[in-house]
Amino acid sequence: MISEQNALLAFSALSQETRLRIVRMLVVAGAEGLAAGAIAEKVAVSPSNVSFHLKELEHAGLIVARRESRSIIYAADYAALSGLLLFLTENCCAGQPEICGPVVQALACAPAGKTKERTC
Repeated sequence: MISEQNALLAFSALSQETRLRIVRMLVVAGAEGLAAGAIAEKVAVSPSNVSFHLKELEHAGLIVARRESRSIIYAADYAALSGLLLFLTENCCAGQPEICGPVVQALACAPAGKTKERTC
């Protein structure tokens, strides 16, 4: 479980449009991640601008970076993102599981192949 302070840091980082787009893109990219240059191209910002946003996301603990040759590859930190979701839903049900049921069901569904459809 993440602390309230870490949750605030994560939400602060996600409250900016470019950073939210980057995190969503990295979630889709999977464990392979994406090179910083590819991220800059996909979000249509300059490399220096994307570098700033990536550092903010890394500082918030939402993404991880690794060096591959001359490139830095960024990937979503799924454990941190899951912790953030758990933080949000920790007291969600208030003794009424039907309140969070649809959310839990949607999170438990796995993507079906390369399409965006999900199967449960």
